[in-house]
Amino acid sequence: MITVALAKGALLKDSVARFAATGLDFSALLEPGNRQLMVPSACGQARALLVRNADVPVYVAYGQAQLGVVGYDVIREHQLPVAQLLDLGFGGCRMSVAVKATSGYRRAADLPAHCRVASKFTGCAQAFFDALDLPVELIHLAGSVELGPITGMSEAIVDLVATGRTLEENGLVAIEDLFHSTARLVGHPLALRLDDGPLQGIVDRLGLVAAAPQGR
Repeated sequence: MITVALAKGALLKDSVARFAATGLDFSALLEPGNRQLMVPSACGQARALLVRNADVPVYVAYGQAQLGVVGYDVIREHQLPVAQLLDLGFGGCRMSVAVKATSGYRRAADLPAHCRVASKFTGCAQAFFDALDLPVELIHLAGSVELGPITGMSEAIVDLVATGRTLEENGLVAIEDLFHSTARLVGHPLALRLDDGPLQGIVDRLGLVAAAPQGR
């Protein structure tokens, strides 16, 4: 049986819809009150694991799932050995550097050397500032990183931005983007190499759905 790791939260509804279009029905995951973490498809050919977004590539990398749907931000942050197969086109946002709107900083290079930057994505942030040759002190936060500049703990943050509303409501502004992120289909490399057709069939059907106008 094929196992697919799906992320809880913002990506789940679109992920379930994409797989439904390929004939795999995981809609039980969307039912109110659902507490199941592993749900079989109606056809009995596959099952879905419901996991945290950051855990999707872990389950795929260790072979507990052959396929998974995860944000590109997570792939960039954790650098696990998974095969990137498709850009599914939904869940769009950007990884950005943001500061207090009153700070006067207009680009990341304006930040002072050795300033503090708060982020959930310290790997992405480190790579970005290394490329700028700008040494910074990174502070890892698991919660609302916007509080970093508000409280004075950090000069800036690196975080995902969708509409920008949260930044605006907290007096912050994005000054530079690191990259754009969307939901990606990832796969276990060995499982893909040993596949005799079923996995590639799902990937191909998802590719057709992603390319169709209604899938955008």
